Amino acid sequence: MLNEKVKDLLNQQINKEFYSAYLYLAFSNYFADRNLDGFANWYQVQAQEERDHAMLFLQYVKNNSEKVTLEAIECPEQDFDKDMTVLEKGLQHERYVTGLINAIYDAAYSVKDFRTMQFLDWFVKEQGEEEKNAEDLLKKMELFGSDPKSLYLLDQELAARTYAAPSLVL
Repeated sequence: MLNEKVKDLLNQQINKEFYSAYLYLAFSNYFADRNLDGFANWYQVQAQEERDHAMLFLQYVKNNSEKVTLEAIECPEQDFDKDMTVLEKGLQHERYVTGLINAIYDAAYSVKDFRTMQFLDWFVKEQGEEEKNAEDLLKKMELFGSDPKSLYLLDQELAARTYAAPSLVL
């Protein structure tokens, strides 16, 4: 059985991961409307990752014989004024999610829930990668985004991103 606080945080994280998917779909739609299909693809892949993260948390809660509590998913912001705003919000969001994962880890640590800590180890590593990817994209946009030819090349680079499902064993 999971500690009550840990269980609640895990359930909240399921909802937060689905929200992340919605947010990244909003980002994807923004870029699709701007005919930046590579950026749109990049964020669609991000959305797919977030949906899978939600499902990993959901399965972990179920595997521990606990009830999964699904709640309404908040509507993300969808009106953006410029490309850099979207990328900045993406990085801010990844840092926020890192804080959420760390809070669950801290709660599990405080009750010596080593199994949950081991489960979260993959997410801790994943969040490091997510923040790095968001930072790198932001830096590339800062360097090249004002030049139409460079923006085109960056868009083409992002169009090549494909989805790879996580290989986490529950």
